[in-house]
Order: sequence, then C-alpha cells, then structure tokens
Amino acid sequence: MNFIAVLVISACFFSWTSAKYHQNNQDKDKELKYLLEPLVYAEVTARRGHAVVLPCVMRFKPSHYRVKWTKIEPPSQGVENIVLITNGHADKQYGSVGHRASLFRAHNLDVSLRLTNLELEDDGSYRCELINGIEDESVVITLRIEGVVFPYQSHHGRYRFTFFDAKEACAKEDATLATYKQLYRAWTEGLDWCNAGWLSDGTVNYPVLQPRPACGGDLLSGIRSYGPRHKTQDHYDAFCFTSATKGSVFFIAGPFNFAEAERACRRDGNSLAKVGQIYSSWKFQQLDHCDGGWLQDGSVRFPIIHPRERCGGIAEPGVRSFGYPSKSLQLYGAYCYR
Repeated sequence: MNFIAVLVISACFFSWTSAKYHQNNQDKDKELKYLLEPLVYAEVTARRGHAVVLPCVMRFKPSHYRVKWTKIEPPSQGVENIVLITNGHADKQYGSVGHRASLFRAHNLDVSLRLTNLELEDDGSYRCELINGIEDESVVITLRIEGVVFPYQSHHGRYRFTFFDAKEACAKEDATLATYKQLYRAWTEGLDWCNAGWLSDGTVNYPVLQPRPACGGDLLSGIRSYGPRHKTQDHYDAFCFTSATKGSVFFIAGPFNFAEAERACRRDGNSLAKVGQIYSSWKFQQLDHCDGGWLQDGSVRFPIIHPRERCGGIAEPGVRSFGYPSKSLQLYGAYCYR
C-alpha cells in the first residue's frame, strides 16, 4: 500500500466508503497524474461547530502549480464558490468559508482542506483541483453535516410560506432549508410526512414511507416531488435542517401561559428553546420528556426517544406537536435553552 495514502488515513481518522474522482473535460475518468486517487471515496461526516479535514494528496510536486479548493454543491448562483487557493508558498482564502479554512499539511505533499467551526451551510461537495500550466485534474470530497430534518409550518396554518418565507422561518428556528439529499436521508431514517415543503434548491417535496389515500394516493413510497415552484407566488410548508448545538434544552414544569413560560426561562438567564434546538437535543442529547412545553415560536411540543402508551400513544420516537395554542388561555410547561 502506498505509504502516503496510509499516512493520510491514519492522520485524519476518516471513515471512507466509495471511490470517486474526476478529470476535467473528459468523457470518462482516467488515471490521475498529479493527485492520488482516493483508495475509497470519502464522505466525511461531522457536526456543526466541529472541525474537519477534507483529504487531498499529491503524488509529487510539479515545479509550478496551484491547488484550488472550491465548494461545488450546492452550486452558487453564477459565480465559482472558491474557498482557498495555494501555490505551495502562500495561501489565499475566499468567501464566507475562507476565514475558517486552511491547509492541513500533514506532510509536504498534503493539500487537504481543514475547516473549523462548521456551519450548517458547509454541507455539500468540495473539489480539490491541481492546476499545472494547461493541465488540471481534481478529486471531489463530500462533507456531510450530521443533523436532523424537521417539517415546519407557519403559525397561520398550512401552506403559508413562499420560498423566501420558508428560508427565513428555518433560520429563525436555528436551522436552514434542507437539501434534497438531507430530506432523502431523513426519509430512509423514518421521516413520513404528508404536507409538501420547500427545499433549499427551490423545489417542493414530501417524504412518504406508508402510502395511503389521504397522502397522495397509492403511489409507491418515496420522495414525492412537485418540482421547482415559483419562489414568490407559490406557498407551501418548509423542511428545515439543523445539527448539534453548543447548548442544551431542559424542561420546566408549569402550568404557564406563553408569557409566564418566557419569564420562567429568563429567570436564570436562559431563553425559550427554538424548534431547531429541541430537535437537536432530541437527536444528539437523547432528550425525552412526556409533557408539552412552550417554545419560542409559540408552538407547544414534546420530545420522545422511548415511545410509551401514556406518552402520546404513537409507536415511533420523534418530537410531537400540539400546534400553536392560545398564548394567553392555554397552560403548559416550558422548554428552555441554556
């Protein structure tokens, strides 16, 4: 086995799953001249707030070369989303990711990209391109931010969001609009939801595990798609995506109306939790509590890891919702974030 490849694997602690590499302007893959073909294609997985290394290793150093790291998925609008360029002597960072990017440099042939303090938007594919005069070749590495997809609806009711409303609504709940890949993964992990929602690419979809007449008819299970929709004229719900948080969610028993729940959380310098934060604590911190509690958006929910008969009566784990009750008349506990 090539010593350099062994060094990269041992230094970076990756879990690699399948092979994929490219040469530009070719109809099919050819043997790489300057870059090491990945032994297996890396889908590097990490959580928000963590650091990660995307592997890229040269076979040898050409006399004059540049290496350019670009984020290629999801695609940017009309411009190349460059992250970092190096000529071996100096590096230059670009864009919103650049200030968190550097070269790993485990050895003198290593041009792997290190990203720190990962954000939700960092999810996607990255290209490491070596340019030597008129020659260039590249490998592509995918970074998957580990997280959870959740459906989100306006407090005014079903199908009230334009695309831009949906994007803003997810951001307010400590999340982003989910990508199609994130929704697909959530479907494979059990997400079954009848209401259609916006995704980050402007398409509208919904995931169905158990086909039923009330949910699109008796079509096969899968991701049902309406395709691209008009971003300002069409209205749907949203599928949001969030990941790990630095803090945690905890429950305070009521009974409280909404204003009282806010005050109860603020008493110790905390705040009512956002929807994305309760999903994150359910996913990553195993938050399990049977009592409904107010959240910051005015909804009432409770997270279940271990389903039981006296706790909603639903067989699957998840975050249950009571919708948006009257803030002044209805009394519940409070889910706070610290």
